[in-house]
Amino acid sequence: MRITNSGTYESCRWQSKDGSTRVNFNNNIQTISPLTYFQNNMSELRTTLLTGGASGVCSDCYTMEKHDKISGRQRQLLKVGIQEQYFEKSLASSTLRSAFDYSNNNQGHTDRSVTDWQIDLGNYCNGACVYCNPENSSRLATEFQKLGLIDQIPPLAWCDDPDLVDQFVKVLTSSPTLQYLHFLGGETVITPGFKTILTALVDAKLAQDITIGFTTNLTVWSDDIIELLKQFQQVNLGMSIETLTRVNDYVRYPSEINSVQRTLNRWVELRNQQDWLIQLRITPTCLTVHELTTVYDYAWQNNIAVESCNFIDNPKFFRISVLPKKQRKIAQDTLTEWIQSRNSNNKDKIINTRDPNIAQDQIIQDATSYLNYLTLADDESNRLPDLIAYLKKLESNRKNTILDYLPQYEQLFRSAGY
Repeated sequence: MRITNSGTYESCRWQSKDGSTRVNFNNNIQTISPLTYFQNNMSELRTTLLTGGASGVCSDCYTMEKHDKISGRQRQLLKVGIQEQYFEKSLASSTLRSAFDYSNNNQGHTDRSVTDWQIDLGNYCNGACVYCNPENSSRLATEFQKLGLIDQIPPLAWCDDPDLVDQFVKVLTSSPTLQYLHFLGGETVITPGFKTILTALVDAKLAQDITIGFTTNLTVWSDDIIELLKQFQQVNLGMSIETLTRVNDYVRYPSEINSVQRTLNRWVELRNQQDWLIQLRITPTCLTVHELTTVYDYAWQNNIAVESCNFIDNPKFFRISVLPKKQRKIAQDTLTEWIQSRNSNNKDKIINTRDPNIAQDQIIQDATSYLNYLTLADDESNRLPDLIAYLKKLESNRKNTILDYLPQYEQLFRSAGY
């Protein structure tokens, strides 16, 4: 399950937003607990899946799989021992087969408790990435209001209310099957709720049985948080970066690439000491896909997996498919050359993308998914004027210019109104 910034429940961390039904956490926690929602309110979705149907809330995963990118759906299957290529046999031997049968015979109900949570902690963030939104960045929210892009700042997140945090912690500490918690911000490392929840789990003597996942933007460091993390069974760390060039400074404003790389190197060193699982988390856009190989190079040299949650969908003008044919061809050629210059004999689809033993093969697989997307995605270059208008609006406040970072795109951007 997932709890969003606003405190709503969702059935999955990858759930598509269109058409989803949301239950307001703040108004309903007394009457609809997370356990009740999980066991009963998700019955209809379980029934759809158990009978072989496709749910609209799963559409983002279906899109990823279309381009041979590993989806959250596939990773969750692997967690319970199910492999698509051996579906019937692996389903029969799955650790959750009896639970599937129970739900199948009880209109989608389950008597289990939540094993895996994504916990969105709000928008408290020191960064203002160009493709982000006010709901996920307090700094961007302030900037959007100043520029007239929004009328008001998003309301406080659920975890800004100490009483709601206490209630949620009680849910976690009373869950007999809890195994994994993944936190997102904002910037998790500086969000007070992150430290509060970690501390509560340590104090409850549960840390040794729980794996913690979280994502950081590589601009901050906290010894206090690291000491807490060391007490958990395992840590899965995602480190957000788009390129290892100055383009990253523009896209992940106001970061500075030399400082970012120093922080990245510190996390890699800590990984080596603690045997944590780490990944580089990317959100390739039309501004960065041509320099994606700089991230793959670093990952290859340090045996780190590279992964994005999905192909960026919104804002629509940041999609990779906004690049016209000429620029897409350049990015395709760069990726093709990089892939062909690396040795990978793996022919099987890698679902466990966190396995450090096959990190280099996973990098090739991820790079290939973006090559496929560049090759097959529909042409959306008609959105370029919208992109330019938006960038100019941000630059009027930030006093920078995209042409200093992407001079090779000057003719293209000028033709679209820059």
